[in-house]
Amino acid sequence: MRAYMWCFVFLKWSNCIIFVFTLFKVLDPEQNHGFTDHYLNVAFDLSQVLFIATANTTATIPPALLDRMEVIQVPGYTQEEKIEIAHRHLIPKQLEQHGLTPQQIQIPQVTTLDIITRYTREAGVRSLDRKFGAICRAVAVKVAEGHHKETKPDRAEVTEEDCREHIAEDAKTESISDTPDLALPPEMPILIDFHALKDILGPPMYEMEVSERLNQPGVAIGLAWTPLGGEIMFVEASQMDGEGQLTLTGQLGDVMKESAHLAISWLRSNAKKYQLTNASGSFDLLDNTDIHLHFPAGAVTKDGPSAGVTIVTCLASLFSGRLVRSDVAMTGEITLRGLVLPVGGIKDKVLAAHRAGLKRIIIPQRNEKDLEEIAMNVRQDLNFVTASCLDEVLNAAFDGGFSIKTGLEHLNSKL
Repeated sequence: MRAYMWCFVFLKWSNCIIFVFTLFKVLDPEQNHGFTDHYLNVAFDLSQVLFIATANTTATIPPALLDRMEVIQVPGYTQEEKIEIAHRHLIPKQLEQHGLTPQQIQIPQVTTLDIITRYTREAGVRSLDRKFGAICRAVAVKVAEGHHKETKPDRAEVTEEDCREHIAEDAKTESISDTPDLALPPEMPILIDFHALKDILGPPMYEMEVSERLNQPGVAIGLAWTPLGGEIMFVEASQMDGEGQLTLTGQLGDVMKESAHLAISWLRSNAKKYQLTNASGSFDLLDNTDIHLHFPAGAVTKDGPSAGVTIVTCLASLFSGRLVRSDVAMTGEITLRGLVLPVGGIKDKVLAAHRAGLKRIIIPQRNEKDLEEIAMNVRQDLNFVTASCLDEVLNAAFDGGFSIKTGLEHLNSKL
């Protein structure tokens, strides 16, 4: 099969129908006992061969071919698993490739955690491996030069508490881009701390910006699944004077657009129940009011029904003037009756929320069984709320719950 693919590449042939047709024969148990290779013109019995194929996503695999396979989903790694993999496999491999020994360089686990949280954002460890390679190359240069550079003061020891405080602090530190030399300590082994990381890898690529982005009404955090693992997704809403139009931006697919229209319809029908009003004080939320929903990272295409509960929460925050809890993320499909339906990718989404430091996760009640796939140490750090309807979602997303005006209260107010 590899010969087929390389032939296509060499001939610059973009039509891979022949290759897919060959895979049909190879993977079909009714045909692969007499497979004939057209390149060698020799028959092979492949009925006893176990084929293992990998893909980032099943969306691009032809349905007929996918039907001949048994799909096994491989979720992303937790932070603890990444640290273990790094110190058992990645770091020893990079040390060997760069001619270094453990007596020359030490990378503490707190430094590895810093790299994972601030320099890589992935389900696997490929980027993490490259970061270790960059560190080893920098140290190898220092060792080859004789290691005569001066050291920075007060860098004798780094504790786990110091590293965690550094991870949590705001990224307002001075730039080190103009530092001419790497500030590595002269003694052996060389200890890689977060100061050395900034010298070698540059300023952190990712910051924990959750609390900063949830400082005003009309913002909520959702959970999304991508071929590279789970991701947190912000949803932002604003209202302005207009003619009752709903504007959606952020490279959205048709399914997500329908979820947005569904969310605003449900809120309009329940506006009096939740005492939601627009800027002019009307329960008709679109009365002389335009609504703009934006999904940041506009260059990335987004689709799927799982953002329904997030859109409802975002709009409820906008019209009530209340802030959504800064430690909560959610996922789930909604119906016009306010029910919350199950979605896929729960494990990857939960791991993404855990990486982002979120503590409360709202998921559909029918997805509760999927929590068994998540490691116990991750589950212990999180508070899961299972919801079967949007009433439960809103109560969990806001501090103090989300008050409902019952029919009896409405009757008493009339009397």
